[in-house]
Amino acid sequence: MAKRIELTENGLFLVFEVTEDGDVRLLHFAAVPFDETRIREARKPGFRALEVQLTGEDRAEYHGRSHRASYPGLRMKYAGHEEERNALGRAFALRLADPATGLEAVCRYQFYDGLPIVRCRTELRNGGNAPLGLEYVSTVALTGLSKEGDRDRDEKMVLSVPHNGWQSELQWRSYTLPELGLSHMKDRSSKRIAFSNTGSWSSAEHIPMGWLENREAGLGYFWQIEHNGSWHWELNDQFDHLSILISGPTEHDNHWWKKLVPGETFESVPVAFGSCTGGFEEAAGCLTRYRRIIRSPNEDNRELKIIFNDYMNCLWGNPTTERLLPLIDAAAEAGCEYFCIDAGWYAEGEWWDGVGEWKPSEKRFPEGIRYVLDYIRGKGMVPGLWLELEVMGIRSPKLAETDDGWFFKRHGKRVVDRSRYQLDFRNPEVARHADEVIRRLVEDYGAGYIKMDYNINAGIGTETDADSFGDGLLQHNRAYLAWLDRIFARYPGLVIENCSSGGMRIDYAQLSRHSIQSTSDQEDYVKYAQIAAASPSALTPEQSAVWSYPLREGDDREVVFNMVNALLLRVHQSGHLAELTPARRALVKEALDYYKRIRRDIPESVPFWPLGLPTPQDGWICLGLRAPGGRNYLAVWRTLSEEGEQAIPIARLAGKPVTVRCGYPKETDARWSWDASAGVLTVALPEPKSALLFELTEG
Repeated sequence: MAKRIELTENGLFLVFEVTEDGDVRLLHFAAVPFDETRIREARKPGFRALEVQLTGEDRAEYHGRSHRASYPGLRMKYAGHEEERNALGRAFALRLADPATGLEAVCRYQFYDGLPIVRCRTELRNGGNAPLGLEYVSTVALTGLSKEGDRDRDEKMVLSVPHNGWQSELQWRSYTLPELGLSHMKDRSSKRIAFSNTGSWSSAEHIPMGWLENREAGLGYFWQIEHNGSWHWELNDQFDHLSILISGPTEHDNHWWKKLVPGETFESVPVAFGSCTGGFEEAAGCLTRYRRIIRSPNEDNRELKIIFNDYMNCLWGNPTTERLLPLIDAAAEAGCEYFCIDAGWYAEGEWWDGVGEWKPSEKRFPEGIRYVLDYIRGKGMVPGLWLELEVMGIRSPKLAETDDGWFFKRHGKRVVDRSRYQLDFRNPEVARHADEVIRRLVEDYGAGYIKMDYNINAGIGTETDADSFGDGLLQHNRAYLAWLDRIFARYPGLVIENCSSGGMRIDYAQLSRHSIQSTSDQEDYVKYAQIAAASPSALTPEQSAVWSYPLREGDDREVVFNMVNALLLRVHQSGHLAELTPARRALVKEALDYYKRIRRDIPESVPFWPLGLPTPQDGWICLGLRAPGGRNYLAVWRTLSEEGEQAIPIARLAGKPVTVRCGYPKETDARWSWDASAGVLTVALPEPKSALLFELTEG
């Protein structure tokens, strides 16, 4: 029965081994060929392709809190495999079975033609006669991450993680394994490096992705967890090899437990996992292309129309007809194509804890909200409205029409966070309520754009109709995505922005559906530069909505800086445009006109970072987009640096004929020079808080 299954696809090399006893080992998954001398025979048992933990089953090894060495994971036997070609590429399915419990597993690997990436998921079925308690199931289980090269993993392995937080999104940090406490002391340890999210904000503290690099071998691994709720991944060591386990929620980490009755199936959270030899920028380019493949096709990501939203550094959730009309005029004059009325349109006064009915305020709009929306349309823009549809305020008038079954509950009480209740989208009445709100906004009011916000975290989950709190949350997460799918099918031209207090749900469960994602609620335009520049690491540039909000009290440099923040991404215009001086308004219009000229390239571009991934501490920040036809766009920011000049190396362009020009603004006191042989652009910006955008054209 012993056999090898070798897959070579898109620059990836996968090697499975089936032993005489039927044990299955994933010996290799990397962007380099397999060198069997890197694994001793005695250590191969640690190379399991799947970990599954059932309630009442044993654990093995010194596992600590790690999910390795699970049962029946250690007992699963080979039950066959099959493969096929589909529209995306090669699809491989590995079948496993536990002879003791009857648990059956299918590990699915979907390849994508031309990309070194695989989308993984695990399907479990209870083929036995008794219920099974599921505590953990891996989507990705891979051992041997550090086997290439001769140096110790303490020296050669570097882990990069995108930390996240409200108004502080997308802060990448890199660590050696000892810096995170996983020193190579023995062949295995109870220590793990673990990152988890628990709750309904999928990126509350970390974006669900990572990058692990073997700097000696020039080999890297990258992944993203495609889920809008709780998730977990960890690095651990076993049999003297470094391992990674990636999953959705777990019992130990996220309060998730599932009873699997005979004949019932469960599917894990999907994970995209890849490997490359070209460093992080190659990984980011691969993920960018992959994200475009899995995303629902839509015109919004091709046209990249400019959105004006009245909230940020503008009306701050206090719109009225009187305040909006001058803004609408100014936005249209500047060249905006959507105009979204943000929070407050549904309330007479303070609105935070009263949301949920979503009917317009007669006090704010004496002529009716249709008057304002028609005015927007009359100015050539598509009207939009803000919603926070997944919650209901504790003082909402809509509560009189509900009962406890509408909401998350724990220990017999409704879950409350920031004066809101969490709606449970598994409840058909909740779905009907949400359907009617969308119908009213689109069909009665004429909205073509919805900013869908979400400002609470519902925590570990709900007890209603669930085996555990986490099980209730996972069911709700999936029900909400199914509801979104129905809405987009019903209104295919509707644009729904994904916003969760800015970037608290940057994940590709949501972003495979939404065409646009709010990146941050950051109110300081200088601090926003780092978030904007880092955003294409976690989502495609054309989905990355970045605020640009010239200030009433600002100057020309401030306007330019604000506009450069957004020009390589998705412009989310705001600010009191009607109150700016004519010269500053002209700078806004110049930027938006320029954006309309280059935006056709953005959906075809991949990002690069000549100065490395930015941090808030950097004095100079740089983001580039490499477009087809030899066109390169480069945004350069001098934040608070005392150094007025910065060398920006672009090694890929060294020795090539390149034309360099400043794309925005047309008039600037900046200076620059291009060293063609070295591929270095040197930029001098005389003042801090300055920015500009370059075009570098090859040939």
